[in-house]
Parts: sequence; C-alpha cells; structure tokens
Amino acid sequence: MQLKPLARSLAAALSIVVIAGCSSTGGTQDGDSYGSQDGSTTGSSTSGTGTGSQYGSTSGSGAGQQADSRIPEVRTIYFDYDRDTIKSEYESVVMAHARYLRANPNAQVVLHGHTDERGTREYNMALGERRANAVERFLNIQGVSPSQMSVVSYGEERPAVNGQDESAYAQNRRVVFNY
Repeated sequence: MQLKPLARSLAAALSIVVIAGCSSTGGTQDGDSYGSQDGSTTGSSTSGTGTGSQYGSTSGSGAGQQADSRIPEVRTIYFDYDRDTIKSEYESVVMAHARYLRANPNAQVVLHGHTDERGTREYNMALGERRANAVERFLNIQGVSPSQMSVVSYGEERPAVNGQDESAYAQNRRVVFNY
C-alpha cells in the first residue's frame, strides 16, 4: 500500500506546479489611484493626486516618467475585512511602485502588513503577512526584483487609527510601502 503516499506526494507537487505556473503570468492594470497619500487618516478613500492617468501609459505627458524617478506619493493600500487580495482600485498604486522599483534597482522597500484588532494576535500576524506577501507577489509579477523587497507583519499591533468602529477598522487593514 505504498501507492497512497506516493499519490498524495504527486498531487501536492502537481498543485505547486500549477500554482507557480499561474502566478508567473502578469499584465498591466490601469485605474484611478485611491487612498491617503501617507497612511494618515482622512476619513474616506478619495482620489490620491487627481491625475488618474499618471499611472497609465508613459506616452504623452511627462507624468508617467515622473512617477518612475520619484517614490509614488500614495504609499498605503487598504484591504477588505479578513481578506488578503489587492482591491482593483489599488492596483494602479501598486503598479506605480512597481515602475519606480524597476526604474531604481538600488531602491529597497519594506512592505508593512497590518490588520484591525478583531481576531487573535496570531491570526492577525498571519493575515498581515499574507497581505504584504500579496503585494510582494504582485510587484514580483510586474518585474520587481525580490532582492528589493522585504515583508514585515505588525498584525494589530500598530493601528493607524484608534477606535472600535468600521471606519477605524477599515483604516487599519492596510499595507504600507516603507522606503
């Protein structure tokens, strides 16, 4: 009955290969930039700089080139409750950071993962890490070198806003780009 452990091992290896193959395809997604510029509390998500096309194609105005030479202004992205997937409204923000990091190979970024206070400390540390890892994977797919990125999870330990309402919770569920 040695076949059963072998079959399990093969199934696990096949799953890993499929996941690795799926994660290697990337593309560009454009959209508006949302969120506060530095992780400060602003109440609701609004357009970051007012130039939504700034993160789009580099042909035309110099705004796209400017985004490559300077660290993007929006350095915080927010997540839904108990989720580690990047919201589509923040993909353009992450793309801007990817362009900056690709254009500046000596730049280093630490991705700080955070959660709200709901859940156990251990669960929140893991969720903060998963959120930061999701951003790291996105950047890697966009061509950013893994040596330029590192991940730190603070879980619920460093809230941006104190409070026990949905507004405070929403501002604490975040990943911060720290250059």
